[in-house]
Amino acid sequence: MARYTGAVCRFCRREGEKLFLKGERCYTSKCAMERREGGPGQHGRGRQSFSDYKVQLREKQKAKRIYGVLERQFRSYYHKAARAKGVTGSALLLSLERRLDNIVFRLGFAASRPQARQLVRHGLVLVNGKRVNFPSYPVAAGDIVEIRGKNKGNVNIQAAMNSALSRIIPEWLSLDKEAVRGTVLAVPTREQIGSALREQLIVELYSR
Repeated sequence: MARYTGAVCRFCRREGEKLFLKGERCYTSKCAMERREGGPGQHGRGRQSFSDYKVQLREKQKAKRIYGVLERQFRSYYHKAARAKGVTGSALLLSLERRLDNIVFRLGFAASRPQARQLVRHGLVLVNGKRVNFPSYPVAAGDIVEIRGKNKGNVNIQAAMNSALSRIIPEWLSLDKEAVRGTVLAVPTREQIGSALREQLIVELYSR
């Protein structure tokens, strides 16, 4: 499976805001956004132009990087959303939010989505009692997501859960911290997702 393995702090600098791709590091003074100004590279602090296309492209790139999806898969999500009933942009964000790696992160089992993706790929996550090892698995209302029995006491998972106490668990999820188990109470609405992404710009980009 293709995945990006390079530096990720440069993504935050490129977008001009924290995307929280490095877990706890993003909340400390070691965060690249705290230490350096401007975009990455020698021209990062240069004069910026903002055409409609650039604004739309940056929003798409931001969404891809937040959820850890490469272009081909992201485009597939968009086409499925375009065929679905309702608002295309909302359907796109809903598909991304329902990814298993995102649910693992939202529940606090991992400090970041990349770490959540690693837990899933290594077979440490169960969905309704069955091991699922592909991060893009779409969860549904009523699904139970938990860490596999012998791994519930994993040091990294416990550390992530302790650090996640300051994060708010979305209202469409419930968490049993002692059992290291979460339940998807319902499919979230656009308002419940609460993302700052402007999905309409992504739709406009792909509609060109």
